[in-house]
Amino acid sequence: MPFWKRAESFGFRMPHLGSDNGQEFFPGTECVKLSGTRLMQELVQQCRELASSKYSGIPKPCLAVILVGDHPASEVYVAHKRKRFSECGFETRLIRIAEREATPATIEGMIEAVIDDLNADASVDGILMQLPLPDGIRSTPLLDRILPAKDVDGFHVLNTGYLASGRYSGLMPCTPFGIFTLLQSYGVPLEGRAVTVVGRSNIVGKPAAFMALNARATLSVVHKITKDIKPYTRMADVLIVGAGSHQLIRKEHVSPGVTIIDVGIHTTPSGKIEGDVHPEVLQIASAATPVPGGVGPMTIAMLCVNTAMACWSKVH
Repeated sequence: MPFWKRAESFGFRMPHLGSDNGQEFFPGTECVKLSGTRLMQELVQQCRELASSKYSGIPKPCLAVILVGDHPASEVYVAHKRKRFSECGFETRLIRIAEREATPATIEGMIEAVIDDLNADASVDGILMQLPLPDGIRSTPLLDRILPAKDVDGFHVLNTGYLASGRYSGLMPCTPFGIFTLLQSYGVPLEGRAVTVVGRSNIVGKPAAFMALNARATLSVVHKITKDIKPYTRMADVLIVGAGSHQLIRKEHVSPGVTIIDVGIHTTPSGKIEGDVHPEVLQIASAATPVPGGVGPMTIAMLCVNTAMACWSKVH
């Protein structure tokens, strides 16, 4: 697919995890497990190998993470990202901005100053502002303040425009980038097939829709205002679910043989992690991502790849 060509130009290889590489199945089903964890490990290994061979003569890729407030989930996500970067042999810097009793406008001004400093710092290759931000703080103008070349989350309006146009010249949003890398790695065809995206967020739904169109799939997008999603989800050969609604998708929403990409992450009262898709769907799907262990690891893997490309583009 064209979306992988830029990564390939830096030396990354598309892993192939099809039937010749020991497919896993969900217990008690014939549904192939699309393991994001397994694919992440391969891409982290590639990052490490390229950094120590092809790009050994330049400084290691460096990611700066801006963490505002003390959101517990954000602390966990940032820790996971820093761990993977360490495994790649890359560097991370954590910049904390405390909420204290400051007004949202004051905090925005502090974030702007940090972003400006990081934009000007040649030793920083990627800038990530961990979301969500505290209430009252506008994320869009802050994300657009990050230089497009350092926007490793792929949220800047310029990078979004590249993606929408199918040019793939900029950095791509990590979750959709990971989703389509996962699909290609497992040999799931998209051209001419029906793809339905559930959810229209700027982080997952919209960019995933652009990538499906660019892959010449027949696209449907449904969201919370859609009166009845079943006609659209049932026609899907590939169903990408990023609705943020716990176990929204049940058996009656899909047709046999569908490939499921579940982006949802929900913690039950018992502490179990579940997705937007009910486990009963695995009985009729041909392939699906596990939760956890599917899309989440791929998001971090592509953050590593984006940061590497942002760094190596200086000498590429």
